[in-house]
Amino acid sequence: MSGISIFPYRRVGYMINLLDKSIFELIAAGEVIERPASVIKELVENAIDAGAKRITVEIKNGGIRFMRVTDDGCGMSYEDVPLAFLRHATSKVSAKDDLDKITTLGFRGEALASVSAVSRVELTTKRQEDNLGTEYRICGSVEEVYEECGCADGTNIVIRDLFYNVPARRKFLRNNNSEAAAVINVVEKAALSHPEIAFQIINNGNLEWNTPAVNDLFTTIRALYGKNFAGDMIPVEYYDKNVKIYGYTVKPLYARNRRKAQNFFVNKRYVHSLMLRRSIEEAYHSLIMQGKFPACVLFIEVDPSLVDVNIHPAKAEVRFANERDVNNTLYFAIKNAFIQNGLLYDFRIEQETEDISLKPKFDNDLFFNTQAETFETKAELLDDTDISLTEYIETKKPIPSPILKQLEIPSISQKNFSKHIEADFRYIQPVKNPVPNEEEKLFINVLGEFNKSYILAETNNGLTIIDKHAAHERVLYEKLKNETDIESQFLLHPLKILLTKSEFNGIKENVNLLENLGFSVDISEEPVLKITSVPQIFEDLDIEAVFTEIIKNIADGKISVQSEKYDDILHTMACKAAIKARDITSSEE
Repeated sequence: MSGISIFPYRRVGYMINLLDKSIFELIAAGEVIERPASVIKELVENAIDAGAKRITVEIKNGGIRFMRVTDDGCGMSYEDVPLAFLRHATSKVSAKDDLDKITTLGFRGEALASVSAVSRVELTTKRQEDNLGTEYRICGSVEEVYEECGCADGTNIVIRDLFYNVPARRKFLRNNNSEAAAVINVVEKAALSHPEIAFQIINNGNLEWNTPAVNDLFTTIRALYGKNFAGDMIPVEYYDKNVKIYGYTVKPLYARNRRKAQNFFVNKRYVHSLMLRRSIEEAYHSLIMQGKFPACVLFIEVDPSLVDVNIHPAKAEVRFANERDVNNTLYFAIKNAFIQNGLLYDFRIEQETEDISLKPKFDNDLFFNTQAETFETKAELLDDTDISLTEYIETKKPIPSPILKQLEIPSISQKNFSKHIEADFRYIQPVKNPVPNEEEKLFINVLGEFNKSYILAETNNGLTIIDKHAAHERVLYEKLKNETDIESQFLLHPLKILLTKSEFNGIKENVNLLENLGFSVDISEEPVLKITSVPQIFEDLDIEAVFTEIIKNIADGKISVQSEKYDDILHTMACKAAIKARDITSSEE
């Protein structure tokens, strides 16, 4: 029986057939168009490349039934319109050498051909210098209408009934809310990458959000993610090795529960890059709690000839020719931002006559919180060598720290120092003390507080430095998790929050979860949410700010396991309710 297949098959190969145009166009379309969000991405990129200053995206039923993208860009001539829907027709690449220095978002000439192969497309477009525009309709790659018309300058394109002729692909689409969320996410990335363009997105007739054309990244971040998210960010600007890094990254204290808020743009193109993600997380290593991840909106500018964006039809992945330079520059850019904002000590890498040693530079008068100075690196250190920064550090001798000496703490070994450049600062990641024996009573004597942020205490094992916010957050988290009935208090005036459609749907599906957490909500006035009671630990807090973050945790739809979602919300509640750095704390507390 081992040689008998239970699945019948025909042997093919005696004759090679040339696929019909309708078949190979559907196959090719499947590489570029996966869902409504793929269509919107391609159309928005075309609008950006056309020089638009205002772009409006409208969808219905998650984009499956209806999508519209309107822009005020340069438009197309009457003669060029039908050419734009032919495969591999593009105005952005004309010679082989152009592929080595791509500066536009689109360049493959596949987007419109792929979209028209699996949907019904209606397009009107007009150039400013033309008296009349062009109306064009194409369905399943078959032209239906091609004529002149009166219309506004720019381009308006409508996509209906995505995958109407590929029912097998339509089965794999998610529900309308999930598809709409994916579309909104795509437009968010476009708005972040081009703050000089005004974006707005309309979902089922409701305006989700809009951004002003102010050419200010911070304003756009605030418009998209809210004042709390923007307020947690610090600016980043750094240049080295022909790589420029700029944008914003989150303060370590406000790291997020997931990586979704990590936004990387290479030459203003949103990309997924494991290398960039690892670089920024290494820069935050030991500065944030385990299970937390940095949020960022960072732009990496490199010579277009040193980056390959032609890896995948979706153009979301890139390959760097100078990957090590990009990796090190991003790492140092984040460290430099911490220094400039007083969140990390200043350190320098210098070359000595006989031995190269790492010499952290300290300002003893300020103890841990030094004056913000930009660290420097000697060009001789990493130029013309194949070793990485970590490998270089591991070959060097340990450096006694003046701060550690002052506190009478033994200097950290070079092995640990090389693993984390900032390891000399044990306040960043407290050393784990061994668990005392049952007979051994834990001794704690609070000596004082440094910078209203760190508790200095004498214990059985010497001096211990405690991050008071992290410690209080952990206490509250354990209390909330072990509490079977969280006590609530009614609000004198119910708090009203206007939600998006997806956020409101997320709340409706999780009312019981919120009640278990001590909240009482009224969902009778969609899309306005009324909060009538909150947990007692939220007394004297900005309830709207806390609940806004909880809403995002629920509405994101990225976690389906209820217990994980519950834990995430507990972490959020504990973090917001915990004592903050710089708060005045008594010895008893």
